[in-house]
Amino acid sequence: MDTRIALIGIIVEDSDSVEKINKILHEYREYIVGRMGIPYKKRDVSIISIVIDAPNNVISALSGKLGMLPHVNIKTVYSKLPSSLDK
Repeated sequence: MDTRIALIGIIVEDSDSVEKINKILHEYREYIVGRMGIPYKKRDVSIISIVIDAPNNVISALSGKLGMLPHVNIKTVYSKLPSSLDK
């Protein structure tokens, strides 16, 4: 399976969306390498970083589902490393 490493940055502007985010991330748990969440109380937001190693279509599907949630902003950055099969 051809996979890539990507970083998904998530800014959560409404804590009501957190449960939905966690449910989606749980669906993709087999691809998630690591996760870091930072509550930023001064601005009343949460910032989450997800590192994922998955096929392009899986990364796109996860990013799309997260991006469709209200009050959730995401950005996905792909590694320039060769795919897992190129090694």
